[in-house]
Amino acid sequence: MLNTNDWFYFTDGLDKKTCDKIINSAKGKWKESVVNTKKNTTDEERITGEKLINDIDKNTRISDVAWTTDQWIYDLIWPYMRGANKRSGWKYDIAGAEDMQITRYKEGGFYHFHKDGRSDHLSAYDEPENEFLHGHVRKLSMTVLLNNNYEGGEFQFASLSGGKCVINTPEFNKIGSVIVFPSYMEHRVAPVTKGIRYSLVTWFVGPPFK
Repeated sequence: MLNTNDWFYFTDGLDKKTCDKIINSAKGKWKESVVNTKKNTTDEERITGEKLINDIDKNTRISDVAWTTDQWIYDLIWPYMRGANKRSGWKYDIAGAEDMQITRYKEGGFYHFHKDGRSDHLSAYDEPENEFLHGHVRKLSMTVLLNNNYEGGEFQFASLSGGKCVINTPEFNKIGSVIVFPSYMEHRVAPVTKGIRYSLVTWFVGPPFK
């Protein structure tokens, strides 16, 4: 396990057989990915909470996604989240997880720099029918690399240091490796130049920060 205080990287993660099983579970479920294309928060939303506008934007993201709620996968990845959350010193209040996303980046596919969530009260889910999400926000994000027989597709973080933008590229290239980080961190998947990149993405939720 590698700890930078900004993210946790588990090099000894899921085995190849398990990763292949997760990839195969997405067969017949792939859909073109969408992103939140909303740019600004209105005055009304600052009172009532933000409303998402999900749309396809190929300048921001090109990939395919499939969704899963298989309990056996949650059981596998939950200990990695708990270990990272504790040993990093974050110790965030985590109440559950969203549906998991299996992502496929074909040649030319990418996801530009973005944040998964801000973890503030405006971004809390308003879904009374879902006890796991309602009133909660994304606090921790996790990516599991499901294969490595591709080129490009680097997972990268962007941060400010000394007034300059710094791009960090973890050595995230081993099948089954797991990376966990706060959802407010800016990150991207660089364009895939050869082959197909598969990953499993999960967002862990809890009460908004105070």
